Amino acid sequence: MATTFTFDHTIDFSPENADAILRTIPVLPGVFALRSPRPTDEPYLTRAADLRRRMRRLLNPPESQSKRLNLRDKVARIDYCITGSDFESSLVLYHAASTLFGHAEARRRLKLHTPTFLRFAIENPHPRVYATNRLTKRSLDNTYGPFPSRLAAERYCDAVLDLFKLRRCHEDLHPYPEHPGCVYGEMKKCLEPCKQACTFEQYDAETKAVKAFFDTQGESMLAAISADREQASAEMEFERAATLHAQWQKVKAAASQADEIVQPIPNLQAIIVQEAAIPEGQHADQAAIFLLKGGCLAGPERLSTLGVRAVKEQTSVGSSLFAQPLMLQAVPLEGEPVTPTESPEERAKTVLESLDTKIAPSTDLALLSDHLSLFRRWYYRPEKQRTGEIFLPNPDGTWPIRRILRGAARMVLGEPKQLPDIQREAAKEAKVRILHEGRPDVERAVPVVEKRSGKRK
Repeated sequence: MATTFTFDHTIDFSPENADAILRTIPVLPGVFALRSPRPTDEPYLTRAADLRRRMRRLLNPPESQSKRLNLRDKVARIDYCITGSDFESSLVLYHAASTLFGHAEARRRLKLHTPTFLRFAIENPHPRVYATNRLTKRSLDNTYGPFPSRLAAERYCDAVLDLFKLRRCHEDLHPYPEHPGCVYGEMKKCLEPCKQACTFEQYDAETKAVKAFFDTQGESMLAAISADREQASAEMEFERAATLHAQWQKVKAAASQADEIVQPIPNLQAIIVQEAAIPEGQHADQAAIFLLKGGCLAGPERLSTLGVRAVKEQTSVGSSLFAQPLMLQAVPLEGEPVTPTESPEERAKTVLESLDTKIAPSTDLALLSDHLSLFRRWYYRPEKQRTGEIFLPNPDGTWPIRRILRGAARMVLGEPKQLPDIQREAAKEAKVRILHEGRPDVERAVPVVEKRSGKRK
């Protein structure tokens, strides 16, 4: 999948009309390139939270004795596009840099590094699992990730292998009975294929069990243990049930060390919802939708939130007929009412289908690595610093359309705010007067009787 990119806006620049030209630049975040009149010169490419302010710093008349970079006399054209989120800015900047300078230079400028994955070397006669940041075409189906760091990947790998007896050595085995073995064999944590201590069928069965664990994020093992635990409880074998429950907790702890996004690379699918780029003077009623499929990113596509209410995914309100504190208040809007021609669900499905047609399994490992690096950089940020929302497909492979619509509405309207609680007790206390305050013997609180509004005749 080749990287092609064109800027949305192009303006010719001249120092004589710099002030008038810069006034046309929006006060919005975006990505821009300043181009020289000579086509052989490299453009100045960067992103900014405020396009106009950043360009003024570069294109205004230089101050005396200032060391600030000034390109006023070296720019003939301005290319720019506005963006709605930090995630979109990073993706646009990467595609622009790849088009102008190539993948290698774009990777260097954005400081992109291939994320860490767990590779299952299934093609080996004695398969093993190890952490790596190198991608190969033939091993993508057995490469799991991305992880936030190599340490996190190795910690998860060790926790899973502690549940099985798969080998952990890195050498290419040539089994013979006199092989010295390793410490894991001494601790009975390995089947010791190096010593021919197990048959090929036994090691193959262990390999399939480990792969099933990674493919299902531990659900294959948890379901089997849970069924045995329920059977033991039904048969009144409570000691065995307690042992199985302890084993279930250990497996659950190991599986929880990997995020839900950790999947084989071809199975990586997610919908990312961000704020859309809104030109100045226009009403914000759309969200930006991105698609992650097979490790590659596509988008943004705009999704209208007309007719969608922004609600929280989990609320503590009940089904009472009284007004709930999380209900939205109706606000009259100016202008003519707009009647949607199609339902929100149909609009969302159309957007997702459009994104799906723009993406295809990538044969370019460099592009795949860079997209995964951009996604990992955004996804593993602390939750308070990560803008936007992500939605994974349902177990049956379909998309949670209603949840995506609610997430898009939250991007446009913001999180629904809880109304302040009514302090009824505080109101009662406010109508109390303290008599003889500071005298313990006679101090007391008496209610204040409201005065009558009418006058006595």
